[in-house]
Amino acid sequence: MSSTEKAGLPRRSVLCGVLVALAVPGGLAACSSGEPAQTGGNTATGAPTGGGAPTGTTSAAVIAALADVPDGGGLVAGNPATSKPLVLVRTGDTVKAYDATCPHQGVAVTPPENGTITCPAHGSQFSAADGSLAKGPATKGLTEVGVKVEGDQVLLA
Repeated sequence: MSSTEKAGLPRRSVLCGVLVALAVPGGLAACSSGEPAQTGGNTATGAPTGGGAPTGTTSAAVIAALADVPDGGGLVAGNPATSKPLVLVRTGDTVKAYDATCPHQGVAVTPPENGTITCPAHGSQFSAADGSLAKGPATKGLTEVGVKVEGDQVLLA
């Protein structure tokens, strides 16, 4: 039994926490002093690339810069509202988002490749076009999360 399990934290919970912290840009910095993190950001405008809305725009939470989401593909990013990962899928200026948690056993899926989002744990596959289940062992598709593109940012809707 590890020391984290003796302290009441199962190893899986600790690993999941570490993975979420790594998946969310500046995730640990957001838990600090309340001052904005000075890491990253758009060097041309000084606007943050994630974690908050740029000055002078909407108050909706920024998920990612549009330029960071590959056209015809996507990426996994943190959901600033829930701290759960989202998989973003981009076609031109349109971005869709799905809860990146596989409904089979809660493992974070990978970014889409060739129109397919895959769970690395057991191979479940989902359509990048609509999140629907393409191949199990999952028994349902990914849950869509409302997002919008405003300027050069992807925001929660």
